[in-house]
Amino acid sequence: MDIPLFKIYWDEEDVRAVKEVICSGMHWSSGDTIEEFEEKIAGYLDVEYCLVFNSGGTALHSLMKAYGFGPGDEVIVPSFTFIATPYAPMYVDATPIFADIEKETFGLDPGDVIKKITSKTKAIMPIHYGGMPCRIDELKKIADEHDLILIEDAAESFGAKLDGRSVGTFGHSAIFSFCHNKVFTTGEGGCVVTDDKALYDELRLIRSYGRVVNGDYFTNPENLDYKGVGHNYRMSTIIAALGLSQVNKVDKTTELRRKSAEYFNRNLKNIDGIVVPTPPDDRYHAVYQMYTIRVLDGEDTRDDLMKFLKDQGITTRIYFDPVHEYTVFKEYLEYDIELDMTKELSKQVVSLPLYPHLSKEELDHIVNKIKEFFKRERI
Repeated sequence: MDIPLFKIYWDEEDVRAVKEVICSGMHWSSGDTIEEFEEKIAGYLDVEYCLVFNSGGTALHSLMKAYGFGPGDEVIVPSFTFIATPYAPMYVDATPIFADIEKETFGLDPGDVIKKITSKTKAIMPIHYGGMPCRIDELKKIADEHDLILIEDAAESFGAKLDGRSVGTFGHSAIFSFCHNKVFTTGEGGCVVTDDKALYDELRLIRSYGRVVNGDYFTNPENLDYKGVGHNYRMSTIIAALGLSQVNKVDKTTELRRKSAEYFNRNLKNIDGIVVPTPPDDRYHAVYQMYTIRVLDGEDTRDDLMKFLKDQGITTRIYFDPVHEYTVFKEYLEYDIELDMTKELSKQVVSLPLYPHLSKEELDHIVNKIKEFFKRERI
């Protein structure tokens, strides 16, 4: 049996949506489908504005510019994340400040965030790891008390909720990613969501070379004005059509993910030596974009498990190494930081295959092989 880490869930509706745009013979780059996609996301999350981009990374960069961050400004971020999170402030010559994480959600530890706040701090930018809400309510309180901007890097967590409220709606703004292993996907793509009209207007300029456009840029006969330096960060109509089709079935695919994750939890939670990813309490609604377990014996046993599962046709992965230990931060930027919990958890975590159409046979195979490995380990 060969089980990959993820498979993209698609159907004929996706094919038809893309085909319709292609067969139109025009509006491949701009059109009503993009706005329809944005309105669908905004309505789903219950926010005022959504603006789609060609990646989650460009969405983050655009936010840094829109907020006016620059030299001397600090943005508190986790190290247990994808590189795009700390890179974002660096794109505008601001400084990422790494705070530690807590072990229940793998999100920023509010206690350590407070310690990292200085007079230079402008924003807190947590992530929601693998579809699990972080302690965003506590981080929001900290941001409000210190008059800081709260930006949610919710790249992995579309549809996740805390107390019935969607992640991405707690902060002043948030980004989501639609990269190919996300809860729903357009291959590449992302968006910003916010209730701030002024921020939305600024992002529209940044996304399209800083130009003011009424209607379709490619067919508008009027002269254009350029109000600032922007980028070509637009999403094409073809991609937006795929996204609209994908998001229309996101509740279905999320429920399938949750059922598989619950099956794993039931069958793996009693294995001595691992911790399964369960929400801290019933206020948390996780969407399991990734299913990450902890191997308590640490790095050597974790790596042995990965090799064993690979030999059984089961793909696993360590998604995030501590970012602050990468060369760009340790040597080029001369960061010298100790993040104890980040270091500990990064030596324990491993992500198992999880995708909407993971079969019962595949689930059983993964569970049985993990049990076999730990049975051998304990003999």
